[in-house]
Amino acid sequence: AIQQWLTKLTSKQLMITHSPKGQTWSLMLISLFLFIASTNLLGMLPHSFTPTTQLSMNLGMAIPLWAGTVFIGFRNKTKMSLAHLLPLGTPTFLIPMLVMIETISLFIQPMALAVRLTANITAGHLLLHLIGSTTLALMSISLFTALITFIILTLLIILEFAVALIQAYVFTLLVSLYLQDNT
Repeated sequence: AIQQWLTKLTSKQLMITHSPKGQTWSLMLISLFLFIASTNLLGMLPHSFTPTTQLSMNLGMAIPLWAGTVFIGFRNKTKMSLAHLLPLGTPTFLIPMLVMIETISLFIQPMALAVRLTANITAGHLLLHLIGSTTLALMSISLFTALITFIILTLLIILEFAVALIQAYVFTLLVSLYLQDNT
């Protein structure tokens, strides 16, 4: 029931601004969200591996999705897609440089998407590991200090569960925004 509610809520949030062509991606975007969320949450189990901590996996998801949205944009709205490469009112002498800068920023989008997910999940897992190790080490030194670090660890675990879901949503939302720009 929770998964169905979460799926409907996410679908509604992601697809509300899309054109009918963009809404055909809804099943794929919801599947992407559920996949990333479930792998992030499974990584919270002890002695398990989180695939989304690997940049190669995240790039493997981000590049095809981004490329698909860009190709759709160039196929369906060539003029508008090319117009994104040059802001309105640009002085003539700046046009070549701004086109290069906007093209580079376009190609950086999937890398930023993948690095954002990798960095946030990895940072959370490292922090949990460090605080957990500190708690164990402090148990033999001071029980009161170990209790405080254990409380901090518990709060961090709750935060990491939220981050796992938020990062799945952010990744999917950014792909949805790329799609919205191109449909």
